[in-house]
Amino acid sequence: MLQQIADRGIRLISYCCAAHVAVALSEAIEKHNSREPDHPILLLLEGGDQDLTNEKCSFWTFAFLAKNEMFMQVLTNFIAQQSDVKRVYLINQDYLWGHQAQRFGREMLSRKRPDIAIVGDDLHPLGKVKDFAPYVAKIRAAKPDVVVTANWGSDMVLLVKAAADSGLNVPFYTYLGSIMGAATAMGNTAADKVKSVWRWHPNLGIEKEQLARQEYRKRYNLEYYSLTSTNLFEMLAKAINEAKSTDPLRIGYALEGLRIETSTGSAWLRPDDHQIFEPLYIMTLTRVNGQDVKYDLEGTGIGTRTDARIEASDTIVSTRCEMKRPPKP
Repeated sequence: MLQQIADRGIRLISYCCAAHVAVALSEAIEKHNSREPDHPILLLLEGGDQDLTNEKCSFWTFAFLAKNEMFMQVLTNFIAQQSDVKRVYLINQDYLWGHQAQRFGREMLSRKRPDIAIVGDDLHPLGKVKDFAPYVAKIRAAKPDVVVTANWGSDMVLLVKAAADSGLNVPFYTYLGSIMGAATAMGNTAADKVKSVWRWHPNLGIEKEQLARQEYRKRYNLEYYSLTSTNLFEMLAKAINEAKSTDPLRIGYALEGLRIETSTGSAWLRPDDHQIFEPLYIMTLTRVNGQDVKYDLEGTGIGTRTDARIEASDTIVSTRCEMKRPPKP
């Protein structure tokens, strides 16, 4: 498909989300651009592998979504502030994303709250577990104060449902508990138990985003999640205007260090590794109450309540990227 794109003369690619595809795309585009320097391609990612802004960083790749380490940075900062949390259970999927969350969770909790005990640390097969009851039994036996998981999709949903079925009354700190389809799949089992990290949610009371949400629902009959594409295309447009060109090389240099003002605050693309930084929110999924939770997700009656706003400066993590840049035009 990439070869077809190149043959058609398309020079800009926007991609979401799977890490294994993102890495392959980035590496293939790097090779393409080295072979055909007069016809380069620029890759704009929404998500992707941790290494794409570290050892596998490329001038031709930009990351428009918080990465694994940033999500865990935010969650562990919040957990560290909860003095009643003494015991944490980690459970993640047995592949790259889960391994990274496991490592970051252990490292960050031990550094920020050395008094916290990691009372469990499970890795389970990706997308193959149909009954999480045995895992929930282990969690119950370990008596954690919170469970931290980077699980997504059915692995997150079935884990939360199994916990609810067993009567386990422990909060689940997730990366992706509020994304598309999650509220519908979890339903009331998520209420007041699942926390999530994301860049926006409907109950922030931001009029511009609410209008966009209404229009998006009307047009597509889908839930609006303040799509990461918003930043991607606004920054791309600004870079094109500043570069006065649609040439990928000129756009790339214009994107480095670029800032825009979004409805939630400033968003910045770090030139060192092309990682975006913007405010993030920790929220709890809970029932609509007509007060601080006026809007639900996907017609479920389950909405989101802000626990904390994390400024962009507090999401910043170091990078090991050693960027090799082409000559500046």
